[in-house]
Amino acid sequence: MDKIPEKFLNEDGTLNSDALMKSYAELEKKIGTMISVPTDDTDAAAREKFNRAIGVPGSADEYPHDSIFDDAAVREKFLEIGLTPRQVEKIYQIADEFLSPMLGQIFQIQNETSAVAELQNFFGGAEKMKEALTAINAFGEKFLPADAFESLCRTPQGIQSVYKMMQSMEPDVKTDKSAMESLTDSDLRRMMRDPKYWRDGDAEYVRKIENGFKKLYS
Repeated sequence: MDKIPEKFLNEDGTLNSDALMKSYAELEKKIGTMISVPTDDTDAAAREKFNRAIGVPGSADEYPHDSIFDDAAVREKFLEIGLTPRQVEKIYQIADEFLSPMLGQIFQIQNETSAVAELQNFFGGAEKMKEALTAINAFGEKFLPADAFESLCRTPQGIQSVYKMMQSMEPDVKTDKSAMESLTDSDLRRMMRDPKYWRDGDAEYVRKIENGFKKLYS
């Protein structure tokens, strides 16, 4: 028989039943407050009790928010799997460290693709865009301060502004190799009969005619 701890014995060596019962009651109380780690078979109430004990919030809205990586659906998923706010903060930190550079590259590619599409639409196609950009570059180097020209050419809208400025200052500038060409009234009216003008609405071709008339009659 195992030796009875001295705390449960009287001075005469007999069993102290009061001390034993008091210790048992305290042990039972402590066991009642203990929380078990949930398993697949744990019921919802026990799982909820465990989550509250380790700091899982009662609502997804209580999680920290992040401007890039989270939304309401993501926070609901955090709550579903029982993450604490501190764990969520760590997830955001890891995402920022490893994913932000990649996202930046993706956004840049998307922006560049969108810019090219916008310029192609403005100039009337890929080839005409290339010709126009060659002319714009020559014009900018000749007439504009380098820093101003560089700043304008960072966006499609800025490039279009330089082009319009070029057209206003040099209405006969052609985008194909920046050649100069003087057009008469007859030449311009003949050009208006071309399907590119009246049927296709070719943006570059229409601008050339408009600028030709502007030079002749303004």
